[in-house]
Amino acid sequence: MTVFLLFFVVVTVMGFMAARWRKADDAQHLHEWGLGGRNFGTWVTWFLLGGDLYTAYTFIAVPAAVYATGAAGFFAVPYTIIAYPLVFLILPRLWSVSRVHGYVTPADFVRGRYGSRGLSVAVALTGILATMPYVALQLVGIQAVLSVLGLGGSGNWFLQDLPLFVAFGVLAAYTYSSGLRAPALIAFVKDTLVYVVILVAVIYIPMRLGGYGHIFDAAAHKFAPPADGSKPTGSLIIATASQWQYATLAFGSALALFMYPHSVTGVLAAKSRNTVRRNMAILPTYSLMLGLLALLGFMAIAAGVSRGDKKFNAQLAVPQLFADMFPSWFTGVAFAAIGVGALVPAAIMSIAAANLFTRNVYKEFLKPEATPADETRVAKIASLLVKVGALAFVLVMDKQAAINMQLLGGVWILQTAVALVAGLFTRWFHRWALLAGWAVGMAYGTWKAYGISSAATKHFGGSAAEIPVLGQVGYIGLTGFALNLVVAVVLTLVLRALKAPEGTDETSKADYSAEAGDEAVEQAPQPTLAH
Repeated sequence: MTVFLLFFVVVTVMGFMAARWRKADDAQHLHEWGLGGRNFGTWVTWFLLGGDLYTAYTFIAVPAAVYATGAAGFFAVPYTIIAYPLVFLILPRLWSVSRVHGYVTPADFVRGRYGSRGLSVAVALTGILATMPYVALQLVGIQAVLSVLGLGGSGNWFLQDLPLFVAFGVLAAYTYSSGLRAPALIAFVKDTLVYVVILVAVIYIPMRLGGYGHIFDAAAHKFAPPADGSKPTGSLIIATASQWQYATLAFGSALALFMYPHSVTGVLAAKSRNTVRRNMAILPTYSLMLGLLALLGFMAIAAGVSRGDKKFNAQLAVPQLFADMFPSWFTGVAFAAIGVGALVPAAIMSIAAANLFTRNVYKEFLKPEATPADETRVAKIASLLVKVGALAFVLVMDKQAAINMQLLGGVWILQTAVALVAGLFTRWFHRWALLAGWAVGMAYGTWKAYGISSAATKHFGGSAAEIPVLGQVGYIGLTGFALNLVVAVVLTLVLRALKAPEGTDETSKADYSAEAGDEAVEQAPQPTLAH
């Protein structure tokens, strides 16, 4: 407890001190508060994106999935491996055009590229909807640690959740004060803790459990087909019937990873195009760590963390494993890694959602004449409201609902990929066709997810359903994406034949390859939307 609280105090102080770190010449511009002044170098960006993408919930959920289902839980490893070569082609172009035109959000780019307010606000609202449950899950990760620590305990609901309120209050305060600089600075502590804990865990815990041979034997025994012929709870190897589901989930998740607003925010905060390219090359280091992290699920099986409780919450498997296996002082370090690992991405996610609301809803529709100072003020308030909403979600709704909504958020955010990615390479698609494709993908994904039940919930109980025509079970997000693309292509052909107005493209070919120091970049406007 002492070690955990010590790290919590350290990162709190760092969060407030970050306001003085790389201090802005003019802090009243949104790109200073919401993008850290677009001035982060290779290593700061690497820690920021690592802290952003590999969250506390990753720390909890990936090994929990392996603990509960076996090999299926490893899908997170191939999808992060697939993602980086794809985004290596995409993100440097997005950085360049955003730097030239002062774009702060992906919806800003869509607005400038297609001249469509409707498509822009669709991308913005989708990003906000997909991000909200993601923030909530970071608080679920903190709750899991607090539960194993014994904080809260019995008593009325306020006292029980008081530690969570404190963590939330600290997060809200330093995010409001320091903007993106706070999670960027704290990410150094978070990622260092995570690497240390994972490396110690994959060496020390197997030594205590009798080696990896015993660990895999224990997992094989748990997932062996029951003698009574009933369905096993999982498997060590993906069954033939599940391979389409596994592959489509991994590929769809890879496409969606950098569509999330918080991922784009981390990229746009980089100071140069080459900084982005370098990070796409070195970020796979985290995927190696993720593979080791997933093995903790098998270790939890071998350690018997459930103690025979059939209702044991798999989300507590890793915290309980650490509490059982590590000396108490290092358990505090491990819990601090998870706790800090929640604060960093939660801050970035709330900032990203606030940027979207401010630029693409407030300024676009509510107050077009808003000054940069107005934008910054509204973004700070919006970031607080996002965190309040996430906290209310965790406290009022069942944790399973938060998990289900995050799965649905992945389906939703993937539907923005057609407009965003296509726009970086071609202006062929028609803005109305892209909006129609987005609507079809969103409707299909939501409808299919609503019809999926599980042991824990009647609706939104999963993200896999039968793929039309193929007849295989696959990821509904990827199926929705395919429908989205088909509708966009067909309607573009129709609308072009009808000579429908296409909207004004404010970008040029050279914008997509501009680098820091180029004349176009140096003369970039302050981030304001063109109307």
